[in-house]
Amino acid sequence: MIVGASSGIGYGCARFLLERGVSLGLASRRTAPLEALADEFPGQVVYESIDVASPDAPERIRSLAARMGGLDYYFHVAGMGTGNSELDPETEAEIFGVNTVGAVRCVAAAYSLMKERGGNIAVLTSVAGTKGIGDMAAYSASKGAVSEWLVALEQRARRDKVPVSFTDIRPGFIDTPLLGGKRQMMEMSLEYAVPLIIGALARRPRVAVIDWRWNLVVGLWRLIPNSLWVRIPLRMDAL
Repeated sequence: MIVGASSGIGYGCARFLLERGVSLGLASRRTAPLEALADEFPGQVVYESIDVASPDAPERIRSLAARMGGLDYYFHVAGMGTGNSELDPETEAEIFGVNTVGAVRCVAAAYSLMKERGGNIAVLTSVAGTKGIGDMAAYSASKGAVSEWLVALEQRARRDKVPVSFTDIRPGFIDTPLLGGKRQMMEMSLEYAVPLIIGALARRPRVAVIDWRWNLVVGLWRLIPNSLWVRIPLRMDAL
């Protein structure tokens, strides 16, 4: 199941897998792109309209899983991001609502469905979750929160002997509508990034940074103490 499959990374991954004969359950707020995929790949797609920010998302995930005949792999891609340079309170809260609360709501539902039969849960977070970035405050913090939540959830699964594994996929900048057309440092094309993400889904590592260049950058970021990091005049339009 891929939640957030109507555009960008989710859509790219769905098409990549469908072209190779994989059967998928797809979900997003907008179902027109999902319906088009179902028409193009008959017999391979079931889909559902799911708004991760809505309290009924878990119920809809359970409904989609039932129509799929069960759930073995769950990939959560749905998210939103904006610079919010004015630090509008409602925009900051909305980003957390979708990226953090929405992810927790849906992943918890998937976890419950997998507790007996086992499976893998993968979540698309971001390299931005490694450090708080001023121009992307809510985005970076909301993604970082999900990464830490996955650590806690894995600890719980191991303690309770639940056969569910977790993969935290952290891409760098990818040319999708999320960037709003702005060029960014070491920006990757969707065509380049999707096979790397699919490879990570297949290998199921605990954390997968996309790609190797961003893995180096993230490693360097971790070495910078917060007391120094907050003094760096980082601007997104300069990346």
